[in-house]
Amino acid sequence: MNSINKKLEYIKANNLYRKIKYLSESQDKYTTVDGMKVLLMSSNNYLGLSNNEDVKQSAIEAIQKYGLGSGGSRLTTGSYDLHRKLERKIAEFKNYEDALIFNTGYMANLGVISAICDENYYIFSDELNHASIVDGCRLSKGETIVYKHNNVKDLENKIKALNPSNGIIVSDSVFSMDGDICNFDKIYEISKRYNLLTILDDAHATGVIGKTGRGSSEYFKYKPDITIGTLSKAIGSEGGFVCASESIIDFLRNKARSFIFSTALSHIVISGAIKSLEIIDENIQLVEKLSNNISYACKRLNEIGFEIDIHSPIIPILIGDEEKAVKLSELLLENGIFIPAIRNPTVKKGCTILRLTLMSTHNYEDIDYVIDIINKYKLEI
Repeated sequence: MNSINKKLEYIKANNLYRKIKYLSESQDKYTTVDGMKVLLMSSNNYLGLSNNEDVKQSAIEAIQKYGLGSGGSRLTTGSYDLHRKLERKIAEFKNYEDALIFNTGYMANLGVISAICDENYYIFSDELNHASIVDGCRLSKGETIVYKHNNVKDLENKIKALNPSNGIIVSDSVFSMDGDICNFDKIYEISKRYNLLTILDDAHATGVIGKTGRGSSEYFKYKPDITIGTLSKAIGSEGGFVCASESIIDFLRNKARSFIFSTALSHIVISGAIKSLEIIDENIQLVEKLSNNISYACKRLNEIGFEIDIHSPIIPILIGDEEKAVKLSELLLENGIFIPAIRNPTVKKGCTILRLTLMSTHNYEDIDYVIDIINKYKLEI
């Protein structure tokens, strides 16, 4: 117990201590955090669908028909017609043969990587991949080789050195903290040259990149062998998914432990996700509005001295020093803006950021207000 207390004291002394803030309203652009009305600039609800009236009505109808819980794992009593309907919808949306739903995107990465990568596999993983990918690699029996962030030359050099007979290259498509997009066109070419599988995590790409928001399968010229994603961000619901060939999905149904041994997702979130995908299909303007907000926010941040070149709704404002970042976040909150400071271990020590995220429901006036407040206080911290 003493060692735990000492570690906690260290966290507090180094401005790394985190406190949970509680929302008491939906994640619209305005919400209530710890009793205070704020402009929400840190949500992953990129298209504003978590509070969409049609999405909520779909969830209400599902609970009236099916009840609350699913009652079991997918391979016992937990599979419902809605689950299969969503899997078919996702596969169609992503242009794959089949799809499989997991309880979270985190569990999808754990299940897929650990199921596929036995002791005969090498896993080539970007150094800034999400923790769920890192943990999936750790759970697998394969050997993980980490390559420099978005550095395809380093990736190929490491593949050449090992010349594996079995292997995968795994990367985020949109990186969750830096907001940059991977060089998948080059990764794809390398994978074909060395006969490796490719896995992309589309958590922050689905509903965001690509002309109609279909993510990496639309944005890139080439399609990964396996796309993993989440329903909890732009789709505004909960859960994770994987898209691949029929044979890979069939294998995962039988081998992915985080799928096999989890109670199935509730019909409520499944029905809401189906409706959200239908809305994205029918309303390309949602994706266009988000894209316009991204361009405008980057332009404004560059005007006040930040070098920003981002094409996703995740805009990292580099502060560096942990204490200064926390102070600026607090000053923003005092002015009715909620943007948390992201610190080590989520980012490297000394590379603390304010992680500003945009939604299609924001407008230019919202963005102007945020940028003006940042500009006002950035020299005072």
